[in-house]
Amino acid sequence: MKKRGSYNREKYGRNSYRQSSACRWNRRRSSNERYGAEGLSSPQSSDSSNRAFSSASSSNSSSSVPELPGFYFDPEKNRYFRLLPGHNNCNPLTREMIQHKERESRRLKLLEKEDMQKKKATRIGLNPLPLLNKRQLGMLCSTSYCRLVHELHVNCMQRKKVAIQSPDSSVVGTDHFKLIVADTARERIFTVNDVEHGGCKYGIINLSGLGTEALTVEMYDNLYFTNRKVNSVCWASLTHPDSHVLLCLMGIAETPGCASLLPASLFSNTRPAGDQPGMLCSFKISTAWSCAWCLNPQANSCFSTGLSRRVLVTNAVTGHRQTFGTNSDVLAQQFATQTPLLFNGCRSGEVFAIDLRQRSRKSQGWKATRLFHDSAVTSVRVLRDEQCLMAADMSGKIKLWDLRANKCVKHYEGHNNEYAYLPLHVHEEEGLLIAVGQDCYTRIWSLWDTHLLRTIPSPYPCSKEDIPSVVFSSHLGGLRGVPGLLLAVRQDLYCFSYN
Repeated sequence: MKKRGSYNREKYGRNSYRQSSACRWNRRRSSNERYGAEGLSSPQSSDSSNRAFSSASSSNSSSSVPELPGFYFDPEKNRYFRLLPGHNNCNPLTREMIQHKERESRRLKLLEKEDMQKKKATRIGLNPLPLLNKRQLGMLCSTSYCRLVHELHVNCMQRKKVAIQSPDSSVVGTDHFKLIVADTARERIFTVNDVEHGGCKYGIINLSGLGTEALTVEMYDNLYFTNRKVNSVCWASLTHPDSHVLLCLMGIAETPGCASLLPASLFSNTRPAGDQPGMLCSFKISTAWSCAWCLNPQANSCFSTGLSRRVLVTNAVTGHRQTFGTNSDVLAQQFATQTPLLFNGCRSGEVFAIDLRQRSRKSQGWKATRLFHDSAVTSVRVLRDEQCLMAADMSGKIKLWDLRANKCVKHYEGHNNEYAYLPLHVHEEEGLLIAVGQDCYTRIWSLWDTHLLRTIPSPYPCSKEDIPSVVFSSHLGGLRGVPGLLLAVRQDLYCFSYN
C-alpha cells in the first residue's frame, strides 16, 4: 500500500509538473507572439487603442526603436521591413524612397496647416494690440514698430493662385517657370520658361492686376527662343531705368556662350508711352556663370560677367573691357552703388571685392576685401550702408559679414542647399531675408536677429526640377501695389498677400 501510494504520488506529481511546465511555456509563447505582433507585424485584429497609440507616437517611434542592420522600421505600420539589395521585383525599398516619403509627408502636413490658416505668433508676446500700445506709449521707435508689423503680416500671408492672361492664349499654362526677376519698381517681372523641345522662352508679366480681387496678371511673350541654358539674369538700365534685361547664356557644341542685352520694349505693351524700341546687344563671352549691372555713376553703362577663373567688366556703349584673373569660377556678383566696388563669390568659397578704378591685373593684389566660406558661394548681397555683406553657399550656410572687420557677425539657420544655384532676397526696409532651399521650402528670417519667421512648403512635391522662384515686395505692382510674396513653380504663379 505504501509503495502504491508513493507511486501514485510520484505519478501525479510528474503530471502536475508537466502541466505546470506546459502552462508556463504556453504563457511564454503567447507573450512572445503578442510582442511580435505588436512590435513587428501589427495585425488588423489589434484593438483601436493600440492603433491610436501607434499613430500618436509615429513621429517619435522611429527614433525610439533600435536600428537593425538591413531593416527599416515603418512608424505608420509599426513593423520592420527588410531592405533588399535590389533584386526584389515588387517595389524594393531604398533609403532615397524612404526619405522622399518622409519629406512628402511633412510637406502635406504643412500644406494642411497653411490651408487651415492656424498661424502662431512668430515671437512670444508679439500680438497686434500690445504692439500698438507700446508704440503709442513711445516704447518702440518707428523702425522697430514697422519691422515687427511686417513680421506679423508675413506670418499671416495666405496663398492664392494668380490667373495669367496672354494675347496668345495657347501658350498660357503650358511652360514651366524656371526663374522670375522683378524690376526696381516691382511693376514687372521677367520670366524664363522651359519649353518642351529643350529651349527657353522669355516673357514679361505686368503686375498691376494684383491689386484687384480677381488676381489676374498679363504676360507678354516674344518669339525669342534659345536652346542654350540661362545661367544668370538681371535688369539693366542702359537708356532709362530697367530698359533692358541682361542674360548670361551658356555655349553648346560649336556655339560659344554670350551675354545678351535684351530690350524690354521687344515685349508688346510693356514699354512706357513714347519709348522707342531698343537695340538688342550681344557680347561673345564664353562660360558666363553670373552677371551684374552697375548703377554707380563712376562706372556708368557697365556690366560684369563671372567666368571661369576670371571676371570681365564690359562697357555696353563703348565695348571697352577690363579683365581680372581669379583662382576659381565666379558664381555670384553684385555692384556697390556708393563706391566703385564689385563683390564676387567663387566656387572655392572665397568672396572678394574688385575696385573698378584699378587696372587689369593677373595678380591678386587688387582684391580690396577677402572673405572665405567652406563651400561654393551661390549668392552675395551688399546691404544699403555697404558696410555689411550677405553670402550663401552650397552647404546651406547663410552668413552676414562685417566688411570693416572682415568677420562673420550673424548666421541664419535652416537653409537647405547641397549643389544648387540659389539666390538670396534681402529686404532691409521690411527687415526680412528670404531664400528658397533645395528642399523646395521658402524660408523667411528676421534680418536683424536671424529668427526664422515662417517656412512655406511648395504646392508640388519636392524635386530638383521644381524648385520655386520667388519675388517679395511691400508694393507689388508699383507704388500703390499690394505687399506680399510671389511664388512661381511649374506652370503656376501664386501670391501670398498680406492679410
